[in-house]
Parts: sequence; structure tokens; C-alpha cells
Amino acid sequence: MNRGLALLLAAGLAVGPAALFAQKTVGIAMPTQSVQRWIQDGANMKRIFLARGYKVDLQYAEDNIDTQVSQIENMIMKGASVLVIASIDGESLTNVLERAHEARIPVIAYDRLLRNSPWVDYYATFDNMKVGLMQGGYIVEKLGLANGRGPFNIEFFAGSPDDNNARYFFRGAMTQLEPYLRNGQLIVRSGQTAFEKVAILRWDGAAAQRRMDDLLASKYTDARVDAVLSPFDEISIGILSALKSVGYGAARKPMPVVTGQDAEIASVKSILAGEQTQTIFKDTRILALRAADMVDAVLSGRPAEVNDTTTYDNGRKIVPAYLCEPINVDASNYRRILVDSGYYSAAQLGR
Repeated sequence: MNRGLALLLAAGLAVGPAALFAQKTVGIAMPTQSVQRWIQDGANMKRIFLARGYKVDLQYAEDNIDTQVSQIENMIMKGASVLVIASIDGESLTNVLERAHEARIPVIAYDRLLRNSPWVDYYATFDNMKVGLMQGGYIVEKLGLANGRGPFNIEFFAGSPDDNNARYFFRGAMTQLEPYLRNGQLIVRSGQTAFEKVAILRWDGAAAQRRMDDLLASKYTDARVDAVLSPFDEISIGILSALKSVGYGAARKPMPVVTGQDAEIASVKSILAGEQTQTIFKDTRILALRAADMVDAVLSGRPAEVNDTTTYDNGRKIVPAYLCEPINVDASNYRRILVDSGYYSAAQLGR
């Protein structure tokens, strides 16, 4: 696996000749630098595009929608040849995408679907439904639900309601967990099981901590939490902080099963410390390569490679997509998946 990955990455950087794209600029709009994975996404794409001979205009909006709109408008005005956009709010860019279309600039949605616009050419992402299925399935496995164990107390958290991916993650997880809610093996003491009730705006770890604090104070003074569905590592860290504040993590009060996503360094360290239980690894190097290949295709006037033409309806069209594969990571396989592949060094993880 690791040799194959190395060959793929080397091939991705070798595409050329560089002179073919020397006068073309790729505008890359990223949501924030406060999240580790977006820094890596931007850096990976910039590295690949520069190696292929492009100029790169990489901008981060720090989760400010108006800033992201302004940044994209500036990219259009400066004559970007193509736009790669990871949106803050997938429904907020309709007008600026119209301007990109008028300027004949192709648009690639990166990891987050751009909604309510017909002017989205392609979508590079991971299999978002599968992410949720894996998170929910991990809870099923760790609690032994398929073997009839229970009942267990569980609470749900979901991602930002303005991010289309959040609903796919939640739907996938609930597909796995709902049968055990119906038969009583899983109990939600808060009663909050609807996406709208458990969603965390902007994937904010501090907001997740406050919600978990409230749940523990109001619903768990005389009961323990056995599992928490968390869609994202920063939300998981907030949840874990709340749990630790009331004594979870001690020998007499072990941590519940807590899921996550993005394999951020802090969460991998938390997994190795016996706190967070699991995360979903999404190799941003592979996703960056897919986005770069899409850019090469649209600027060369040929169709891009996709593997999904039915799933992602943005409200105006079905956006053709390439879905990369997510990978479950926990203490049993982190070294093989994260270190041996070169994504992290052992030193970065304190090992």
C-alpha cells in the first residue's frame, strides 16, 4: 500500500510538461487556517500545482464568508484560469460563481459541495456517506451491539449545518445506529437525535464542549456516557474536555467510545493516550492530486476522471465527483496508516 501511494504521489507531481500551464493561475480558496487539515490541503495543492507549472493564488478566509467571497472576486478580477473552492458555507457563493461563469472560469468544488449554482464543473471529495457508516459501525463494533450487548447510553454530535458533508456523515452513522436505538440497546438520555438538534455550527470545538458540559450536568449526574458520536476531531477534543472535567478517564470511570475525523495530530495523540477512540483518516495528498487532475482536464478541454455521477445534487445540477476512500484509524493501526505512509513522522505523534 505504501509503495503504491508513493508511486501515485510521485506521478502526480511529474505530470507535465510544466510549460503547458506556465501562464495559467489556479485560484485556491480555503476556509480557515485554524484547522490543521485545511493547512495541509492548501499546502499539498500548492506544491502539486507549482510542480505542474501553474501559478497559484492560495487564500484562507478564516471562516468569514464575506472574506471568502471577496477573495474569490479578487481571483476572478486578476484573471485566474480556474478556481478550486473549499467553501465556508456551501450556499453563500451563488453570485460569485455566476461571475466566474461570466468570466469563463471553471470551478472545482473541493471537499465541500458548492450548492445552488449550475456553474460547478466537478467535485473532488471523499466518500462522505462512507465516513458516517464507518463512524457508526465503529461504535457498533466497540460496544458489541451486534452480539446483543447493552443497553448503553449514547449522545450524538453532528457537523456544521451549512456544510453539505455534515448531513452525509450523520446520515451514514445513523444508518448503522438506528436499529439499536429502536430495539433499546442504545439510549439517548437527552432525547436529541435529529440533525438540527445536534449540529455544531462551523464545527466549533468550544461549542461542542459547552453542549457536552450541559448534557453531563442535566442528564448524566446519575448515569455514565458509554459512547459519543462525533463527526470531527476538533469537536471530539471539545467533548473529551467536558468528559475529563467530570472525572472520565480515570480507572473507575473510563472514557466512552468517542469517534472523530481527519486524523489531526492532537486527536491521534489523544487516541494513543487512551482518550479519543477512533478517527477517520482522509489522505489530503490523494484529494489534492484528484483536484489537480480535474484542473488539468478542464484547462485541456477534456472530461475529468470521476467515479460518481448520481449522488451530489447541489440544488441546480448533479455535480460529477471523484470520491476518495476514507480509512478507519485507532491505536491498533495508526503507525501503518499514518506513519509508514509518510503522512506524519513518529516524532510528530510523540512516538
